[in-house]
This record gives sequence, structure tokens and C-alpha cells, in this order.
Amino acid sequence: MPELSIAVGDLKVALDTVWVLFAAFLVFFMNLGFAMVESGLCRAKNTVNILAKNFIVFAISTMAFWFVGFGLMFGDGNPLVGLKGIFFSSGADNSPATGAAYAGVYTSLGWAGVPLAAKFIFQLVFCGTCATIVSGAVAERIKFGSFLAFSFVICAVIYPLIGHWIWGGGWLAGLGMFDFSGSTVIHSAGGWAALAGIIVLGPRLGKYKMDGTAKPIYGHNMTSATIGALILWFGWFGFNPGSTLAANPAAISHIAMTTCIAAAAGLLTSTVTSWVIQGKPDLSMIINGCLAGLVAITAPCAFVSAPSSAVIGAIAGVLVVFAVFFWDKLKIDDPVGALSVHLVNGIFGTLCVGLFGDADLAAKIGTGTLVSNGLLIDGSVAQLAVQALGAVTVGAFVFAVSLLVWFAIKQAMGVRVTKEEELAGLDIGEHGMEAYSGFQIFNNI
Repeated sequence: MPELSIAVGDLKVALDTVWVLFAAFLVFFMNLGFAMVESGLCRAKNTVNILAKNFIVFAISTMAFWFVGFGLMFGDGNPLVGLKGIFFSSGADNSPATGAAYAGVYTSLGWAGVPLAAKFIFQLVFCGTCATIVSGAVAERIKFGSFLAFSFVICAVIYPLIGHWIWGGGWLAGLGMFDFSGSTVIHSAGGWAALAGIIVLGPRLGKYKMDGTAKPIYGHNMTSATIGALILWFGWFGFNPGSTLAANPAAISHIAMTTCIAAAAGLLTSTVTSWVIQGKPDLSMIINGCLAGLVAITAPCAFVSAPSSAVIGAIAGVLVVFAVFFWDKLKIDDPVGALSVHLVNGIFGTLCVGLFGDADLAAKIGTGTLVSNGLLIDGSVAQLAVQALGAVTVGAFVFAVSLLVWFAIKQAMGVRVTKEEELAGLDIGEHGMEAYSGFQIFNNI
């Protein structure tokens, strides 16, 4: 009965589309989580500035990715860059179902049967996440306009180029590198861009003492930070399972399970590690431990077993605590721990595909064909070698280009607010308002 076959096919496309868009909306909701975490972990006098950055960055991401980034990332071209579909040329959304009309334009996305517009929305929210990672690392001293300028460049050019290498049919994809939901493409890339920005900006006033030791600068609202972390954990159930781009029951349920287990393991080990090292369980470390587990499982979530995800998350929770102290020793001032969460654990998560990857499991749930099993599964090194190559080359490219862009912005418009503005707070200096106008904030009460 051909009519029945057509009806079943249409129903599958409809269900896949609803799932992909629902997952995209969950990832979009993570913008609120990032805003709450960053503002909570920073000082009250900079809250308006931080909220404004996290709000407007998605608008910039949308326009930059729509204008040029989507074509550079997913358009057909060569192993380095997409050359078709820029400005959505040759890609007007006139196909209600499979998107077959885009053959020869966005071939790298041809495996997913949902309409092109759904694919764009899902990839857009990923792009916005990469830019948002930078915001927390450069908080409390960057000029608002300079941050907006860098956000446009990373969304229009930097992120799409490395995304093309891995997700757009580029050279790393050809070698067999897998990054299912973006430990490298999104998280470590955002971390490398943030590190370049920190180096150009320098530390906040008063962060380091004369002897070089770090002085703690406490966040003003840990309630906000905790709510933000829970929102991010919730949003990650769209971030990772949504990357199937189809309502595949076996895949999305397995990925949701590994995602949740890794987050829980990271939260617990960061709590214990902080407790041992600092003498008390630091809530900011607990929050970042959960996020570290989520970042680390993002690349391997579709290729590893539940026990492996627990190990990955547990290691990530320890790594993030030590990384915070490591960056402080180098006088790299990261107010929210973005480098420790996203850069360090983005690299670790990428390598985990080559350490814990299970080719049979991936084939069973339909999430990809690995080059080999992970090193810790049967001693194979092939997948680990490809993952390491990808992590290194993406890191080198993003860091170098970001450093050049930050220096160019510094020369053109400056990157740092004045000493007086920093001391008074960016809310007044940059925006002419206060987040808590009319409230008297007392300490030690």
C-alpha cells in the first residue's frame, strides 16, 4: 500500500522535526542558565553588564550564523571550508520534508530527514553556546562593544570553519574524528577563544596580590548561580540527545542516560575534591563539577557505555577543581571557571571517544561508525590518535585566530574599561543603571 508507506514516512518526518525543534528549544533555554551562572559568580556591580552580554549574544549569533556562518560550516566546498549556501543562497526552504532539494548545497546534512529550517535552528543554538562561553571568562572588565565585535567574528567565521572540519564533511571528518555534540567544536573552541581574550585583557584589578597569589573574588548571588547550573543540566538533555537529529528511541534514551550519569559523577567528585583540598565543599566548585561532567560527556555520549560515562564524569569533576588552581597559578583570571569547565574538559571529552569508545554499541544504537574501539576497551589507538589530532589542530587554529582578532579589536576600539569604571562597576560605566537599584546590600548579616 504505497499510500500507507507515504503516510508513515510523513509521520516520521513530523516526529523527527518536533523532536529536533524541542531539543533546540532546550538548548536555547541554556542561554538563561549561562546568564544566571555568570552573573551569580560575579559581583553585583557588574550584573546588568553580564545579563546584557548573555542576552544580546544570541541575537548576534543568529544574524552572523544566518548571514554567513551556516554556509561556511555546512555548505559544500572543500575539506577546509564550505563555499555554497552562504547567505542561504541556493537554499531557500521550499522542501517540507527531507530537504532533498538541497543536494549539492548542504550535503553534509543530507543524512538527516528533517527540513532545512529545523537543521538551521538546531545548529544555531549550538553556535550561540560557543560564543556565550567567552562571556564568562572575560567578565567584569571588558568593554561591551568589544565583546559584541568578537562575538560576531566567532559566530560568523571561527566557529563555522572548525565546525566544517568535523561536522561539515571536512578533513577531520574524513579521517574519522567524532565529536557527537561538541566537546571540541563548541566547548574547547569557546575555551580557546576565551583564553586568548583573557591574555589580551589581563586580570581584574585586585585579583592577584603582590606575591602573585590569587585573592578570592566571591560571587554575589549563589542562588542565581545554582539555578543557572540546574537550567544548564536540564538544557543538556536537548544538547546531547538532540544531536541525533531524529527521534531515534534507542539513541536518544542512551545518550540521555550517559549525559545524566556523567553530570552526577562530576558533581560528586568535584564536591569531594574541593572538600579535601579547601577544607570545605565550595559550592562554586560543585556547580562547575556538574558542568565539567556534562562537557566531558558531550563528545562521547553516543559511543560509550553507562559505566564509562560514570568514569568520564568522575574524572572531569576532579580535573575541574585542579584546573581552577592551575589557571590561578598562571595568573589567568577567569571569573567563572570557564576555562576549567569548557577548555580543559572539552579536550578531555574529545579524547574520551578514543579512550572509552565502543564501536559495537554505537552501531547498535545507530550513532556512527568509529575508526576503532577505544584504547581502554581493546587496546586500539587508531581512534584516540584521530581524536588527539583534532583537539590539537582545532585548539591551535582557534587560539591563534582569536588572539589576532582580540588584538585587532584592541587596536581599533580598545578592549578594557577604564580603572575608574572597573572599580565602580560596569553597570554604571557601560549601561548607566544598576541591577539592584533601591536595595541596600549588607555584608556579614
